[in-house]
Amino acid sequence: MASSKRKDENNNYFQKAIDNITEDRNKASVLLEEIMNYIIKSPERSKEVGIVAAKYLEVLQRSNEQLVKIAYYVNKATPEDGSFSLDEKEDIYEEIKKTKGK
Repeated sequence: MASSKRKDENNNYFQKAIDNITEDRNKASVLLEEIMNYIIKSPERSKEVGIVAAKYLEVLQRSNEQLVKIAYYVNKATPEDGSFSLDEKEDIYEEIKKTKGK
């Protein structure tokens, strides 16, 4: 029963992480699209907002990396217990904290 509870907790944890990543990606995509529309009107504007656009692209890249890590950890979990080591859980938590802090 404890194994099932751990699996449920891990699944809940991963779902929250995926939801946060998806939300961040959606926001960054919308803002990046707005910047692109702004630049299209006058290419000189790229000097004004180029750094901001680069930051949004970084957010998208970071979210891709997080999704790959989550997929790795999910696939790495053994079918017998479905649990992760404390180090793995801390790694995942640190990745999420880093993204939320930026």
